Amino acid sequence: MNQVFHKIASFLMAFVVLFSTVSFTIDMHYCGDTLVDTAIFKKAKGCGMEMQKASTEGCIISKKDCCNDQQVKFDGQDELKSSFDQLTLEQQVFVTSFAYSYLSLFKGFNDDNTSFSESPPPLLVKQIFKLDESYLI
Repeated sequence: MNQVFHKIASFLMAFVVLFSTVSFTIDMHYCGDTLVDTAIFKKAKGCGMEMQKASTEGCIISKKDCCNDQQVKFDGQDELKSSFDQLTLEQQVFVTSFAYSYLSLFKGFNDDNTSFSESPPPLLVKQIFKLDESYLI
């Protein structure tokens, strides 16, 4: 049970490290006030109502565009290496005592130790099973 819990905890911690370092963007396309499309890691598709600038013989006609693109960017952690000497003395004491107490939890008991393994068996003077037998004649 302890090994299963330890494996699950280490697996979850690996995912925490992975997701804290990954950077990604969410791209959203709004048409008016309505969310039309959302995309992760790529540009969101438009609704087809984007206004194009039309120019006819030097006269530029422009209308206000009803579509809006919005981009949300999540930056991951760039630097994972933290030096142990940058910690204060109290933090260093806490980290070392925590690591020592955590590692001492997983020291198992040796089940092979028995109290009679080093002593020889007792010497048999008489065969007791023959003394207790009864024979029918």
